[in-house]
This record gives sequence, structure tokens and C-alpha cells, in this order.
Amino acid sequence: MNDTSPEMEQRFRDLILARSGEDRLIMGCSMHATAQAIVNASLKDKMPHATPVDLRRELFLRFYDEDIDQETREKIITALKAHP
Repeated sequence: MNDTSPEMEQRFRDLILARSGEDRLIMGCSMHATAQAIVNASLKDKMPHATPVDLRRELFLRFYDEDIDQETREKIITALKAHP
């Protein structure tokens, strides 16, 4: 669904591109951190007894599960378990 007019999309794009690369990077990092906080809160609600390692694994899977092949995913999960 897209309810934004092409003119507004272009205006928004122009505003974003008018910012420095540093500002855009900071914005992106802030959005990612906010998304992680929301997912972590959801995971803690659904898994109240989860360990920090469990939460990191679930956060990783929520964000990257479908983007990484199974072998690499298992290596990353093993590394997450090894470094609490």
C-alpha cells in the first residue's frame, strides 16, 4: 500500500538527501537502535525467563534469519552463545 503522492515522496527524498552523509548515517543508526529496542521489549514480553544469550539469538533471528544461509546462521548463533 502506498498512500503518498509522488510529489511528497520526491520532496521527502530531497529533504533526506540535503542532509550530510553523517546525518543520514546517524538517522539510520538511531532507527535501527529503536527497532532493536522494540523487538527486545516484545521478546522479553513473550519470553520472560529468557537469558540475555537467548534474547540476542532471537533478536538476531528476527532481523537476519531470512537473509543468511543456514550454515552461516548456525555459526553466528554458536558465536553468540560463546560470548555472553
